[in-house]
Amino acid sequence: MTGHTTARQRLTAELLDALRTDGGVRVVTGEPGCGRTTFLDHAARLFRAGPVRHLRADQAHELDDALRPATAAAPVLLCVDDAHLWDAPARATLARAAARIRGTGVRAALLVTVPDHRRVAPELADLPVLRLGPLTRADAALLVRDAADEAVDPAVREELITAAEGNPALLLALVRRLSPAQLSGRRALPPSLVTGEVLAEVAGDRLPDDPGGLPLTTAAAARATGEEDADEELVLRACPSAIDGPLPDLLTRGEGRLRFRSTLMLRAVYATAPSAHRRAAHLALAEAATEPDELLPLLHRSWATTGPAPDVAASLTRAVTDPACTAPPALRRRALTRAADLTPDGAERARRHLAAAQQALLAGHTADALRLLERARGRSAPASVRGGAELLRGAVLLADGPVEDARESFLLAADLLPPPAAARATLAAADAAWSAGDPTACLSALAPTRTPPTLPLAEACVRVPRSGTPTAPGVPAVRRNPEPDGDPSRDHRDGLRAVLLARFDLAAAPLRRVVDHGLRGSDPDHLLRSAAAALMLGDVTSARRAGARALAAARTSGSAALEPRALEYLAYAELRAGRHQLARTHAEEGLRTAARAGQRNTAAHHHAVLALAASIEGEADLVAEHAEAALRTARRHGLAQAATLAHWAAARADLGAGRPREAAQRLGPLVLPGARRGHFAVWMLAVPCFVEATASAGRPQHAAAVVESFALWAACGADPQAPSQLLRCRALLAAPDTADELYRRALDRHDDAAGDFERARTELLYGKWLRRRRRLREARTRLEEARLGFERCGARLWAQQAADELRAGGAAPAAAPAASPGAGDLARLTPQQLRIARYVAGGATNREVALSLSVSTRTVDYHLRNVFATLGLRSRVELVRLVEQEEKTGARL
Repeated sequence: MTGHTTARQRLTAELLDALRTDGGVRVVTGEPGCGRTTFLDHAARLFRAGPVRHLRADQAHELDDALRPATAAAPVLLCVDDAHLWDAPARATLARAAARIRGTGVRAALLVTVPDHRRVAPELADLPVLRLGPLTRADAALLVRDAADEAVDPAVREELITAAEGNPALLLALVRRLSPAQLSGRRALPPSLVTGEVLAEVAGDRLPDDPGGLPLTTAAAARATGEEDADEELVLRACPSAIDGPLPDLLTRGEGRLRFRSTLMLRAVYATAPSAHRRAAHLALAEAATEPDELLPLLHRSWATTGPAPDVAASLTRAVTDPACTAPPALRRRALTRAADLTPDGAERARRHLAAAQQALLAGHTADALRLLERARGRSAPASVRGGAELLRGAVLLADGPVEDARESFLLAADLLPPPAAARATLAAADAAWSAGDPTACLSALAPTRTPPTLPLAEACVRVPRSGTPTAPGVPAVRRNPEPDGDPSRDHRDGLRAVLLARFDLAAAPLRRVVDHGLRGSDPDHLLRSAAAALMLGDVTSARRAGARALAAARTSGSAALEPRALEYLAYAELRAGRHQLARTHAEEGLRTAARAGQRNTAAHHHAVLALAASIEGEADLVAEHAEAALRTARRHGLAQAATLAHWAAARADLGAGRPREAAQRLGPLVLPGARRGHFAVWMLAVPCFVEATASAGRPQHAAAVVESFALWAACGADPQAPSQLLRCRALLAAPDTADELYRRALDRHDDAAGDFERARTELLYGKWLRRRRRLREARTRLEEARLGFERCGARLWAQQAADELRAGGAAPAAAPAASPGAGDLARLTPQQLRIARYVAGGATNREVALSLSVSTRTVDYHLRNVFATLGLRSRVELVRLVEQEEKTGARL
């Protein structure tokens, strides 16, 4: 089995499942090299419900005979490869067979493949289409592994996958092009992996005979912007001979844009054209521009230039750095890279490569940024450039690499850069140490002299000093700064140091200034700092506001690298506010953006948020999947914060499922003193679960000491839920004569913080306590409130606990409120099952559902089987009918 069959086999199985049940037709299409024939072969091998027939053009007359075996007991699968090569009468016969299958309910499936780089024949144009998209990075990695004769260096593999852009045939051609030494990383890769020769090999005879004209001009225009389409008006002005002629078959138009039907063909047309023709196309586009001094026309003119051209390079750089320039980071990166190529001076070339790398990182092109950084880090580069390169390399590693390595890069940058930039580098080093869960290194980076402190800071973080000065010997005193000084970096550094030293009285003022400074502007970096500071202050409202504005600013400016981080802060803010479903929404989107930007560390944090959200909803399989995904990256890259959150999520799932002993065993190492204690800024959040687990397991004595540490945390005001949780913890450990009052006070404090889930947990524990003391009437009131609270926030397993307690007290739970309009049978599904059911009813494949919900296809398969079993359905068609019927019922109501 080749590596790329994994995802395709899953897609094929889903398709065949639908076709087996009710019969149907699909036109399977995709760009050259996407694997249409391979897909058809997989379908034929997997179809075991009945006979399979492969038909050629000269067998079109046999279609009627081929459909005769299709019976209720034995459906038939008909496979037609490259139907575009059939003549018109044969395609008409094929279309009639398809109409018969679709219109009369014949138990048959028909799969027809055609390429998508040209127009679909009119006879097949109305048939439902299944387009084979690019390979996922995971499946592309499997294909590389299976295609190479020896181990492939991970960095080389990533280069190959990025260059192939998900095309299986192109990826295989690139692997075959490299020597064993290059694949293993022992020898350098060629300067350009994807050449015209390689693209021509994959495209075959599909390239146009004319190497210039409209296709090349369109390709040149698209290459300049990095988009898949081009401005039709500009292209036609540059190529006036094409205005009155027919549109080439490779192209399509819509909404004033021209685009290739296939991305691979766009690349192939441009790369295989003679260089003189390419330069002519770019020059024509530059001269056709209405604003010749803007960035895009200048970039076209630079590609019409050969050899060193310092004046052209300077013009490009000025256009990029012009405050009026609104070009997205990807276009800026392309312009700065071209400017560097045209620059003869080595130091200036290094500066432009560094600037290009910065834009590449903002655009979410991590691998490209690293390649550009290597060009900027040469020994001949000025110290400031080398320092900037290390600063940027640290940023790359912080998002997608070992965070200890990121810290070292930041510290090296601090030694090379002048004071203002050095301060930013040390603050970034503290961020890396924070992610690693190393408070000593974090404080060391923040100290003016970066002298390692001697205080065991894991203890300092839970100990509020009584005096007005820090108690840490060897650590410089936290700077008192009652007045704003206009330096948000210094304020953030001072506030963070104060938090690390448990001097929350000194942390509030500088962190509040950081929050306010960020919210006064629209810079996404400042807004992200604002969100981080607000979370440290426990101001979740400001954190959500700053995160939302950072997200909007990142999207407006095209800064793809900042989107996942903004969504991370939004997700954490919603979790802290008790709105786990909103946190789930942000984290699902965050996972998708992190994958696009190549940020595995950020993705790990989103997985941890999703695990925590799923632990509330009681979906153990999702908790396990997301927790393990977070831990895989956390272990490899040293992400203590994400690891702690993932372990906490797994323990909370145990607690929700009524397994307190298992939950206590998971949480003990996280919250109790010792080498395995969780992240210094996170483990305290898990203490209430640990106290509940140990008390429920009959071992309350294990939690007494950690409650006192939690009391110090609650006193600092950084967690709006902590005061009520502390009272609940004390009630769990208290004697009967004081527990009652503590539970009541805890419920009163819940009124000061949002979130149904935490209040319902206190109601549940109080109700259990009352029931065991035979105060049944009071217990029923509390337990019913708990059940309703859990249902409001979708915590079904927790609601079941409350219902079980009600029954144990001799009272059946109150009838559930009437289902909302349109709920009907769907109300029997869990939240995740309902989400999946609605996606599937909308026509999504299991793989598309998995991508939308950021879970594996296996998880979708599992939930969909349970949906069918719960609702008594046999096929997707029945599910569609049920969802549509209940939606219509809801609309009428």
